[in-house]
Formats: sequence, structure tokens, C-alpha cells
Amino acid sequence: MSHAHSQDGNPPRFLTICALCLVALVVVSCMPRQAVIGTGEKAPSVGGTISGTVREAVSNTPVSGRLVTATEVTTGAAYKASTNVSGGYTMKLPIGRYRLSVELRDGETVKGPVELNLNVSDLDAARDFVITVKSPGGI
Repeated sequence: MSHAHSQDGNPPRFLTICALCLVALVVVSCMPRQAVIGTGEKAPSVGGTISGTVREAVSNTPVSGRLVTATEVTTGAAYKASTNVSGGYTMKLPIGRYRLSVELRDGETVKGPVELNLNVSDLDAARDFVITVKSPGGI
């Protein structure tokens, strides 16, 4: 005995309902819709780029592996980059006013950029730091 058809020769009600659901699903999925808008927190848009180098004062040698931090003055948001083998760093940042700093070790002082304003599409190069190592005598 076959279950594909009811006793009167018509398809069973279950198959009819499944076919109707499939048609409805295809129709609904092909309808034009508006774009999905994310509800989560959005990443800040990039405003511009800053770059520079970190070098040792006396020998002018590049200092690699140092952390350069750009802290947005208003929000306190911090963005970090490490210097590469040639002492260079680059950061893409949202629009804002930033305080720049470089990681120092014991006995080191630095001369370099303190604050900057970054606007849309700015390319602010040559934000260089020069690190001086104090002599052991403190002079």
C-alpha cells in the first residue's frame, strides 16, 4: 500500500502543505528588501595617517621594537604601533587631537612630537622621536 496518495487518488494533505510552504519561502526570499543596518558599535572611521621614526640621538641609529602610542585627548582612546627594523612606525587614526608618546627604558629621555590635530585624509609624516640615553653618572 502506497502512502504517496490518499485513497481517493489525491496527494495527502501533508505534501500539499509542504509544497505551499516551499513556494511561500521562495517568494519571500526573492522579494526586494532594504539593506540590513548593523546595530552593533561601529569602528571609528579612519581620518588620516601619521608616521615617523624613532632614532638614538648620538649614533642616529634606528630603534626597533618600541611602542609608539597615540592617545586621543578628548576620549582617551589609545592606538599603538611598534617600530620596525628601520625605526619607522605608521598609524591610521580617526579624526581628532592626539598626544604622542614612545616607550622609554631606564635612563632614556625623548624629544619628539607631543600633540597634533588629525583631520580627514591627513598624511602627517615625520612625527619623529629622538631618544637620548643618560650617562651612568647622571650628566
